[in-house]
Amino acid sequence: MSELSERELVQGCLREDPRCQEHLYARFSRRMYAVCLRYARHELEAQDMLQEGFIRVFDKLKDLRSEAALEGWIRRIMVHTAINHYRRAYNQKERSGLDRLSDASVPSAAMDGLGEQELMAMIASLPPGYRMVFNLYAIEGYDHAEIAEMLGCGESTSRSQLAKARRMLQMKLNETRIHADAGRSSH
Repeated sequence: MSELSERELVQGCLREDPRCQEHLYARFSRRMYAVCLRYARHELEAQDMLQEGFIRVFDKLKDLRSEAALEGWIRRIMVHTAINHYRRAYNQKERSGLDRLSDASVPSAAMDGLGEQELMAMIASLPPGYRMVFNLYAIEGYDHAEIAEMLGCGESTSRSQLAKARRMLQMKLNETRIHADAGRSSH
């Protein structure tokens, strides 16, 4: 099964061959779980998103235009599944109590020297609306107009949420550095 091309896998899934469905899931589930984790509040929620996303993948597989773009197509479905999950859970009402944060931009160098795991943990700790916009913009590469359309909000809201997410990440980074400096000076 592992030697099947993506085209053969897709064709098998369209015939509802359970082995092809299992193999398609096995081939992409790890990477898509990582996508879901970026949007979820916890692992159980990410697992729910992954399962819901793969249900949508199998339902919409007939609409796939080119097997060459299969992974990107699945990723988009996972991102849209996360957005739909966010909409259901928060009904467009992001209330974090952080409105006092400045919208000033954060220099990209602010995250230099931070490990990937640490950065992902900081992103995961953001309030859901901030995390959603940050992921869509900084990781998935959508612009504010696209994000606004996907989330049903204004572009200015998307920009504001991104600025606040960056500011919050900068504050977390500063706290991490202060703790690290204090740990080094105590030795």
